[in-house]
Amino acid sequence: MTTALDTFRALADSTRLRILALLRAMELSVGELAQVLGQSQPRVSRHVKILCDAGLAERRKEGSWVFVALGDARRTGPVFAALDTWRSEGEDHWTLADSARLAAVRADRAAAAAEWFEAHAGEWDAIRSLHVAEEQVEAAMLAVLGEARIARLIDIGTGTGRMLELFAPRAERALGIDRSSEMLRLARAKLSEQGIANAELRQADLYALPMSDGEADAAILHHVLHFAQQPAAAIGEAARVLGSGGQLLIADFAPHEREELRTREGHVRLGFSDAQMLGWFARAGLAPVQTQTLEGGALTVKLWLARKTGRPGEHLPVSEVKAA
Repeated sequence: MTTALDTFRALADSTRLRILALLRAMELSVGELAQVLGQSQPRVSRHVKILCDAGLAERRKEGSWVFVALGDARRTGPVFAALDTWRSEGEDHWTLADSARLAAVRADRAAAAAEWFEAHAGEWDAIRSLHVAEEQVEAAMLAVLGEARIARLIDIGTGTGRMLELFAPRAERALGIDRSSEMLRLARAKLSEQGIANAELRQADLYALPMSDGEADAAILHHVLHFAQQPAAAIGEAARVLGSGGQLLIADFAPHEREELRTREGHVRLGFSDAQMLGWFARAGLAPVQTQTLEGGALTVKLWLARKTGRPGEHLPVSEVKAA
């Protein structure tokens, strides 16, 4: 009864109903909500707090921004079912106005993302020119992970969200994490533009993933590990959130001697050997399934696929790992 009362009290305001409708469309910052609603940020924050206290919304801080998303589906689902049932013929003027302003927010995000990419295109192109075309890497990753549906996917170090663009359509739910709030804003703009609604973004560290033990069915580390000070710990944390039989796919470089990438681009590790990767897999309770080598250019890209066994210290002999 208390839960029902809290829910109905939270819904007993037109602004809060508008906020829920907006969050149903996409995750928004408090500032963006204020922009769409035409209200001050402090006032919007008070409404958001009431919704969060009732479990209908969740707040997450990313740098100086606070983003708001829908709460647990078990709480919000019945609310939306009731609201949909009670919806009158035709949309009211507030719904139409909010939809138009929400489109403007999407456009602002897309413009900011385009500006950032244009400013950094030279840096990205310089690194990409050193290895096989990214399209080939992505095609190989899609093939290695297979076509089976994924219940829960996590993209660790999601950056601009490219892996979520590729793999979220295969997943029921997807989560992308990154330490950079700037990267998350770019990813949010791209996913919104692509209409990908089942992907969630959070600011988090790859050594402390915002998931419970065994919650994920697949995890991806795409060109992330060479930035990690502790690759073994990053792999161990990815293994922690995988359920039994869950898969970890890593795409990174084979060992190389391009020292300028360390000094100029911040690469901590100059690639990884199969022996290193298999050792880390064993320590994390992961059994190697497949390796693939993608040559072409000064840098060789490697794919490593492993499966959670739940038995740290056990792994297949190197000779039994499927290689391509």
